[in-house]
Amino acid sequence: MGGCAGSRRRLSDSEGEETVPEPRLPLLDHQGAHWKNAVGFWLLGLCNNFSYVVMLSAAHDILSHERTSGNQSHVDPGPAPIPHNSSSRFDCNSVSTAAVLLADILPTLVIKLLAPLGLHLLPYSPRVLVSGICAAGSFVLVAFSHSVGTSLGGVVLASISSGLGEVTFLSLTAFYPRAVISWWSSGTGGAGLLGALSYLGLTQAGLSPQQTLLSMLGIPALLLASYFLLLTSPEAQDPGGEEEAESSARQPLIRTEAPESKPGSSSSLSLRERWTVFKGLLWYIVPLVVVYFAEYFINQGLTSDEHREFAMATTCISDTLGISLSGLLALPLHDFLCQLS
Repeated sequence: MGGCAGSRRRLSDSEGEETVPEPRLPLLDHQGAHWKNAVGFWLLGLCNNFSYVVMLSAAHDILSHERTSGNQSHVDPGPAPIPHNSSSRFDCNSVSTAAVLLADILPTLVIKLLAPLGLHLLPYSPRVLVSGICAAGSFVLVAFSHSVGTSLGGVVLASISSGLGEVTFLSLTAFYPRAVISWWSSGTGGAGLLGALSYLGLTQAGLSPQQTLLSMLGIPALLLASYFLLLTSPEAQDPGGEEEAESSARQPLIRTEAPESKPGSSSSLSLRERWTVFKGLLWYIVPLVVVYFAEYFINQGLTSDEHREFAMATTCISDTLGISLSGLLALPLHDFLCQLS
């Protein structure tokens, strides 16, 4: 800094020249990184929830269609699935579509319950890779399945992908500017719309369920590309500028003098500290079981660095718990309604 200032003074003193203005490349680089991360987290939210949404959209096909031998798959135009009660006014499958819901949500619930205990020990990159592989495997397994059981196994893979990805990416937002959580949330919302519409549109256009699912294999590839190629390194984030101004206007709920945290720093928390943080989060988790969309309202996390990663990974259990309870209730409700004359 001193050398640069000295050079500018020498230019100014000699021949009356004006000081050379500072280059704006660092600002441009910061803006470029901001948009790369924003788009990256939007795509991660979209791709992470896409397979989950598609499996729910395909639930009726998964339970009702039969596959012919060979490489092709189609909806069998033969006899319709046998309902529990042929006199029922409801459209019943022999197995409730709640089975697909539970297969699509319970593995995610298990992952989110166990994640705060030890998932931080695994680096982010292997987690993302496993998530992408499971998502691709779910599409392939369901597409080529010849039985409901195998199809449900593919749905379980989609659930593992979605649950592992959500815990991973929400934890990762703790090391980026706060705006990325809004982009992630927008991407997950887009998955609900685009996932359902894409499956409906492609099947209505004449594609078989198998062809439709196989056409979606680009989504896991896009997830991996967004993480490995689009996101900038968390260590490269500039803490100044707008972030510095924003932090000066915000006061943390828990003041600490700890140095800036890095990915995986929550591993230093003791079990007592984790329990203390978890008890504080119950004020958010309990309402979120009922009000799913509010998850992304409180995920900003004001607990300013060593607690944020653990907090982000823990609060995301709320939506999964609520969906799991609805799926469990839907199983007996389905049987009850189908037995009505």
